[in-house]
Amino acid sequence: MNDPFDDFVEQLQDEIDQETLQTFGEVAYQRWKNPLYMQVIPTPDGHARETGSCGDSIEIYLKLENGRVCDAGFQTDGCGPSAVCGSYAAQMAIGKTPLEIAEVKGEDILAELGGLPSEHEHCAYLAVAALQSAVEDYMSRRPKDF
Repeated sequence: MNDPFDDFVEQLQDEIDQETLQTFGEVAYQRWKNPLYMQVIPTPDGHARETGSCGDSIEIYLKLENGRVCDAGFQTDGCGPSAVCGSYAAQMAIGKTPLEIAEVKGEDILAELGGLPSEHEHCAYLAVAALQSAVEDYMSRRPKDF
């Protein structure tokens, strides 16, 4: 025998899932349900936190070996689209050099997602800003070659 409250909660979650899928599309929905790279790297080589005009923050953590990102992580206190974009920013950093990461744009994340509703597009730009700030942090820690 099912508890009526449990049935209500399950039905409500199904409605939220369906609305999210229709609003954001399959790619963003799947990443929202399973945000990859949501981790804190304890001793990152590069780290940054950026806060958008919406109030959401995204933190990016980078670990580099031989001049390339070998591990990346992110955290956010923001909405689902911020988590999705932070996840893609971390993913896009893996295997890249700092110079290659400097070329990553918000449009790249939006393209990976197949777009976002216009009121959430800023999340992709916030994620990229955090990613590029983490690279700047990494570069500032390196000894200067003279």
